[in-house]
Amino acid sequence: MAGTISDIKKLDYDIYKYSSYSSSYLPENIREDNPSNQTSRWSSNTNTPPQFLILKLERPAIVTKIKFGKYEKTHVCNLRKFKILGGLEEERMVLLFEGGLRNDSVPEIFNLKHRTNSGELLPIKFIQIVPLLSWGPSFNFCIWYVELLGIEDSMFILSNLRKYNMLREVEIVRLFLKHCRQQGYANAFSALQEETGVKLEDERMTELHEMLVNRGDFKKTEEMLMEFIENGLMDSYLERQEYKSQWNLQLTPENEPKPGRRGGHQLIIDPLTSTIYLYGGWDGNEDLSDLWSYDVKANRWTLIHERSELLDGPTPRACHKMVYDTRNSQIFMLGRYLDGASRTEENINSDFYLYNTISKTWFLICNDTSQVSGPQLVFDHQMCIDVDKQTIYVFGGRILEPRNEEETTGQYRYSGLFSYHISTNTWTHILVDCEHPTASSPYVQSIRSRVTHSMLFHHKHRKLYIFGGQRGKDYMTDFLIYDLNTNELSNMTPENNNTDTKNVPQSGFTQRATIDCDKDEIYVLTSLSKEKERRDLNINSFWLFSLTRKEWYCVYKSEHSNGENCYQKSQTTCHEPCPRYAHQIVYDSINQMHFLFGGNPGTNSNVRLDDFWVLRLEKPNRGNILRYCKYLLRKQEYEEITKNDPLSAILYLQTKLYDIIDHSDPVQLKEFHKLASLLFKSDTVDGETEPTSLLTCPLGAAAGANAPIGGNKHKQQRADDDGHKEEENMAKVMRVESPKSIEEADTSSISSMSSSDCSNSQTQPPAGQVGGQPGTVPATADKPEEAVSSEAAITGPHKAGSNDSRELSNAAATPSTSRSTGGAGSGSTRNRVVDQQFEMKIRRCLLFNKLVDLMPESLCQPKKNISDFVLL
Repeated sequence: MAGTISDIKKLDYDIYKYSSYSSSYLPENIREDNPSNQTSRWSSNTNTPPQFLILKLERPAIVTKIKFGKYEKTHVCNLRKFKILGGLEEERMVLLFEGGLRNDSVPEIFNLKHRTNSGELLPIKFIQIVPLLSWGPSFNFCIWYVELLGIEDSMFILSNLRKYNMLREVEIVRLFLKHCRQQGYANAFSALQEETGVKLEDERMTELHEMLVNRGDFKKTEEMLMEFIENGLMDSYLERQEYKSQWNLQLTPENEPKPGRRGGHQLIIDPLTSTIYLYGGWDGNEDLSDLWSYDVKANRWTLIHERSELLDGPTPRACHKMVYDTRNSQIFMLGRYLDGASRTEENINSDFYLYNTISKTWFLICNDTSQVSGPQLVFDHQMCIDVDKQTIYVFGGRILEPRNEEETTGQYRYSGLFSYHISTNTWTHILVDCEHPTASSPYVQSIRSRVTHSMLFHHKHRKLYIFGGQRGKDYMTDFLIYDLNTNELSNMTPENNNTDTKNVPQSGFTQRATIDCDKDEIYVLTSLSKEKERRDLNINSFWLFSLTRKEWYCVYKSEHSNGENCYQKSQTTCHEPCPRYAHQIVYDSINQMHFLFGGNPGTNSNVRLDDFWVLRLEKPNRGNILRYCKYLLRKQEYEEITKNDPLSAILYLQTKLYDIIDHSDPVQLKEFHKLASLLFKSDTVDGETEPTSLLTCPLGAAAGANAPIGGNKHKQQRADDDGHKEEENMAKVMRVESPKSIEEADTSSISSMSSSDCSNSQTQPPAGQVGGQPGTVPATADKPEEAVSSEAAITGPHKAGSNDSRELSNAAATPSTSRSTGGAGSGSTRNRVVDQQFEMKIRRCLLFNKLVDLMPESLCQPKKNISDFVLL
């Protein structure tokens, strides 16, 4: 019976090749898992790259996971960074994983890429492990044990090999089709497509190529792009763009009340009414018990009451936690901090309160939750609520005990994971702390509890996400997931977690986290550490974790210093919050804004903050991408007009280009002026000035003559450089990330065409026809700007570098289907016209590639060229 993807087993392998080894640390040692033997490892004899091990499977298999065993102690030679490649052939392997090992004794398992970009299973026979960095930077690399896991059922693998080879054959045909279109082999293109039934690209992309590259119909091209954007073809590109962050100090009228300075307070938000609630905290002298509401739409604070204890509510407190029940408009509050002098038997009780925001009344649910199977009195814990199931979850926090007991033991105790069911008023101890007396029982689930961590609830996945925190002096960076449906606790390893602190939020810092369940994104703000010895790392940083891609992204980092302005009532000189801890942050998922209030700047024991900030995260939208596409098209059309009819170009500049520029933006205005300067440039060839600009073309003179391309190559290159910098700047200003530049594009396949190929395969348009007038010159090139998909990469050796002109010198020898250009009597003017048309085609082709890079890859031509696989 054929296997399935669930039939995972250990795979046998041999050591096929290796870069080096030292002493008795042979490559064969990695086949045995012997963590107590320090010599049972492979060690390179140098840390100079490339160092590698190549493993060969007995037969092709689907390798889904790799396990690394370790020595029983930490070791400086452990791999801090490495990458893994795989393929059916030794010379043609693709990247399967890149990451790193923790420097501990715990074995680690990593998921390997085992599907092609189209989703088919990827059979491989060779695995290459490439060490990049050891935990001791000057030490050699070592690997203790490697285990490969996957499927090797012969019938299953044979079936997938057939599918894989079929996909590879289709990709090869597409590369040939692209090459034929690049070189103008129209008959060969049609014959190959008819014979194989393979399409180069989606029909919409073919039509776009025809309108832009072949006909030069910019108006129709613009209409097509507008339709593409409206139909969402560029949405995936927009989703991949990075967020741009913007902090704003939220000022309210001076004559209206607002909360005072504090830290250790709590913020929660009712997203349905856009109302934020703030309670309590420590103002530097005493705990507070005031309750405030903030109307986001009206930008107004309202004091609900100043002292809740006078209204049967909680006593003043800090370091408590609150959650909001949107179904019943209720606030739940648990926990608080007590200083040493207050930690007496009668004071240490875990009271649990409810506040009804409609009736504006407090209710004591329980005087001590520890007496009804709930948590003991804790602080610096986390709370989440599942509104649909009417269940509250409480995790972590330090348990407060009478002062004399803590002094006797010298150790802190931490609280586990609890749930509280609102309707039945019952507590359940789900996970005990790892040091709880019952944790050693095989029937009891445990967890390593902590403080200053983050915990978030995803109501669609019904999972709790726990990140970071601190336990004693240990700073934790693990990412835990608790599935509420299956009651399973797992540790997620981010795809880009190579144990480099640059790729994940730093541990030991006060974290404030929020979640957007619709976007599957977690946001984490890290700031000032509570630990004085770590105050040298004095930065704010805002991170995003994509639950879809399982990757961390740093949205921004700031070196903001704690200046005197941060503590003054007037803080308008600050453009973002200063580093702090004991602050709070909430997320308005409807308006997609974060709100931050107060905190402790850490410079003075009595100083607290009362600043109120709004953080907006924005990505380019459809309007931005449309404006950017229009700019690229109109810029190209304008440049073509300037070479033929400068007077018409003035009108075009004053209308079409003027309309697309934001003239209140100084950067865009500067780029607009640069475009205007093209009218006053002239091209020279062999010292002869051609009448192609306003400087050389008299007013009223006919401007129908075509200008030559070239002349001074250095001058032309500088013009190209300036032009592309202009495009990149404009892309940033229009809030769109520009695709790769013209200079970054590999023009080898374009250069392989002679100018005669471009000019004479079909009839040329009259010299005066530009812009939206259709021409009949065939396409010259559609040069890719990114790497080919993994299945295509295996079809031939990878060609490094993308900016060569390896075919340019052989242009004369390139086969061509074009007819002769005519006799020598055509004259230099004719040649210059041909050269200009050739240059115009190249630029249209490069523009086409920029535009299709904004589209889904599945709709477009292959990224690579057939020439990338031909070496002479």
